[in-house]
Amino acid sequence: MGMNQPRNAVWVIAVLAALGGCAVGPTFTTPQASVASAWRPQNDPRVASQATADAAWWRTFGDPTLDRLVELAYQQNLPLQISGLRIVEARAQLGIASGRQWPQLQMLLGSATWNGLSKNTPVGGVLPHRNYGDYQLGFDAAWEIDLWGKYRRGVEAQSAALLGSVADYAASLVSLTAEVARTYVAIRTYEVLIAEARANEKVQAEGLEIAQARYTNGATSELDPSQATTLLQSTRASIPQLQASLQQARNALCTLLGQPVGAVDGLLGGAAGIPKTAAKVAVGVPAEMLRRRPDIRSAELAAAAQCARIGMAKAELFPSFSLFGTIGLETTTVGGTTHSLFSTNSIFYTAGPRFTFPFFNYGRLTNAVRVEDARFQELLVNYRETVLRAAQEVEDALAGFLQAQEALAFEQGAVKAAARSVELSLVMYREGAADYTRVLDAQRALLDQQNNLTQTASSVATNLIALYKALGGGWELRDGQPFVPATTQDEMRARTNWGDVLSEPRKPETKQNQTPAP
Repeated sequence: MGMNQPRNAVWVIAVLAALGGCAVGPTFTTPQASVASAWRPQNDPRVASQATADAAWWRTFGDPTLDRLVELAYQQNLPLQISGLRIVEARAQLGIASGRQWPQLQMLLGSATWNGLSKNTPVGGVLPHRNYGDYQLGFDAAWEIDLWGKYRRGVEAQSAALLGSVADYAASLVSLTAEVARTYVAIRTYEVLIAEARANEKVQAEGLEIAQARYTNGATSELDPSQATTLLQSTRASIPQLQASLQQARNALCTLLGQPVGAVDGLLGGAAGIPKTAAKVAVGVPAEMLRRRPDIRSAELAAAAQCARIGMAKAELFPSFSLFGTIGLETTTVGGTTHSLFSTNSIFYTAGPRFTFPFFNYGRLTNAVRVEDARFQELLVNYRETVLRAAQEVEDALAGFLQAQEALAFEQGAVKAAARSVELSLVMYREGAADYTRVLDAQRALLDQQNNLTQTASSVATNLIALYKALGGGWELRDGQPFVPATTQDEMRARTNWGDVLSEPRKPETKQNQTPAP
């Protein structure tokens, strides 16, 4: 009968393994999210419905400096490196989840103990030998059969979390490229504003000389040079403020590039003007945005991971079946008698199946399932909200880009007219045909119109950047590149055995349609 017990255990193992093919809990499907069939300005000739031709959208500005800045930011930005390291962390977490599918307890055991019993105990008082040694060497294992798919759901959840970390990295890269471009446009905008302020300073200084000369000759009162001085000094005061904003924008760009302050000065060079934009932009259709935007993909994967966690929680409601076993060698030395540890007589073992069923849990397990389900529903709603906000961002940026383009043409005409007004007012004032108030008004109007033109030109560029970001462009820059820089990998390998976890790419990241695709 003793020989049949191990055979019975084998049969139990076979039956449980055969039953372990199901997994409780819902199966995830991509949530439905409503999007329009086309963007609102679909009849505008400046908007093309074909997909964006160049994923590296910043190249459409035709500015080599901007191209270089984006490349440097991709290589050196520190928050982006943190996003890459989170992918490595998620890979290791997936390895932990995968390992739980196999025997959860596997360990070698060994001990050597020396014992002395007290004479003042019932046993120690009658035994001839109170001192003895015990030696043991063995192997212990336990395996909870994944009958209800708890551990498989764990792998499913962690696989989705890993893909979500990849999507988060791509989203960080989209934001990074847009922020570098936006900061670069701000730098060029401040440079233009400073140049315009200095040009107006010269014009106003000439007006002050004329007013001073007429006052000296008795042609006007002291009011004219006093008013001219007020305007000139006000213009001069604006220059340091603009220079401070310029320096702050340069500092921000250095941080984006992961460099200390001042590192980009040589790369930026002198003033180069606000980057020019194309008159026409390709935006594709809203359905393409769902595939391109990594933050939408991340929201979907977060829901997928949470869906699997519902199954993990439900599995706790059912009985769990485990197989356990211990085998080893044990011997005891008593009164000088020593038995060999490494002999067949020293073998011992314990093995068999075990099940647990927490049927009386006061609703804890049922409510745990409800918690996971509520979180899943939250993420489904969050997915739909992410899609809606993404569509709004595209529409907002597109409207801003088109309207700023229209305003730009009017601003250019206004600046030309204001410049002519300054010329005419100075001539008339010099000849005594107009008072200095006309000159002041014309000079103020010129400065205001020039500032408006510069800000509008900047708005055209920044709205186009916002549009490309909203469409989800820029993450393709990392194609074929590691998530963690080689120098960082070397540093980490010097501390820890990483195996192939740092390599690129790995499953499930290589599964088809698991990353955003244009």
